[in-house]
Amino acid sequence: MSIKIIADSGCDLTEDMKRDKNIKLVPLSLHLKDKTFVDDENLQIKEYIKEMAACEEPPKTSCPSPEDYMKHYEGRESIFVVTLSSHLSGSHNSALLGKNIFLEEAQDKFIHVFDSLSASVGETLIVRKINELSKLNLSELDIVDKVSNYIKEMKTFFLLESLDHLAKAGRISPIVAKVASVLSIKPIMCGDDGHIKLTEKVRGYKKAFLRLVDTIGEKGKNLEENVLGIAHCNCIDRAIQFKEEVLKRYNFKDIIIVEMGGLSSTYADDGGIVIAF
Repeated sequence: MSIKIIADSGCDLTEDMKRDKNIKLVPLSLHLKDKTFVDDENLQIKEYIKEMAACEEPPKTSCPSPEDYMKHYEGRESIFVVTLSSHLSGSHNSALLGKNIFLEEAQDKFIHVFDSLSASVGETLIVRKINELSKLNLSELDIVDKVSNYIKEMKTFFLLESLDHLAKAGRISPIVAKVASVLSIKPIMCGDDGHIKLTEKVRGYKKAFLRLVDTIGEKGKNLEENVLGIAHCNCIDRAIQFKEEVLKRYNFKDIIIVEMGGLSSTYADDGGIVIAF
């Protein structure tokens, strides 16, 4: 089957996936006060993180337009789209609206839009799953069914240095962020049906780091059949250390590490880690 996988730039790709001609990213826009950045391959992440830290106002983002998606719907391939959780971004609605408009003219075209109910490396794992299934001679609807079940079962967790940007953006309560900062508490966040939820409060980063490793064993099932994705914001050493701790305890089928793009870095901030499995 000839397919094209489209994801918004909340999806943090591995180097191999970046070279895959069948995977296309539709960028979001990132705003720091009066400056706008396009979240594509030309964005210098480390410089963007520095500018974000120096900016007095909270960062803002805007999702792709339906037209941005429609440009990628052209061609003969079957189209599978993966977006940020619809509870976190308007990207999913844009992709759906673009699909509906496009199909008014091309009714025989197959396009399916997945709500990842996640972000960052959660999207990455979904894109990877679609790619794997497309090579098994399955029908489009079989792929939709299997990927939909995969999304329902997938777990996403966040360990962040700071919750300031999430609070300023309205993703979590400002009170939670303030209390965490004052008490040196490192909250472990999780994806909860597409929302971001505080799951545990741990004092100190080292304890929180190890507690996140524990959480995999408590929440995961059949790990030997699954892939662990680790995304990091400008902290590759932490990501590698996390992988090493995981390997001591668990037998995942594979573990991948990705560097966050602009959108993920905007909310995870410098030093943040996101995992999904």
